[in-house]
Amino acid sequence: MRDTHRTAILAQLDLLLQEELSGVVRYLHYSFMVFGPNRIPIGKWFRDQAQEGMAHAVLLGEKITALGGHPTVAVRAVPESHDHQVTAILQESLTFEREALADYVQLLHLCGDDIALEELARQQIRKETEHIEEVEKMLRGPGQVEAHAERRVSGRGAQA
Repeated sequence: MRDTHRTAILAQLDLLLQEELSGVVRYLHYSFMVFGPNRIPIGKWFRDQAQEGMAHAVLLGEKITALGGHPTVAVRAVPESHDHQVTAILQESLTFEREALADYVQLLHLCGDDIALEELARQQIRKETEHIEEVEKMLRGPGQVEAHAERRVSGRGAQA
């Protein structure tokens, strides 16, 4: 692997590590701020998301060190909207998940002939897509079966 290509891959993995670490913080915060009769199942769902983000961070950190890199200790900033209505929190979550998906797609584009890295990227793309689909379903009203928008994934900031 050329040094410039390795550097680009490590930079993307580092960005993803920052995102996953911020997801842990984000989802824990969300779990603390859920109130009302659905607090227990929704709070648990957010805590499960935090645990999954931690698992993703470990996976990324291990890959970074396998490639000879040094994993970041930085966490991407987590904006605080102070709007703790469940639908607002889910909308924030959806935006975050779409950004992560776009960044995993960017990693996929960098893989070249590294099949193991490609497989890691594809698995994470599948997981992020599933998260997006789940949040989109949570945002639908009772009995609303139709999805709102067609899914497109092309890179950073892509709509999902």
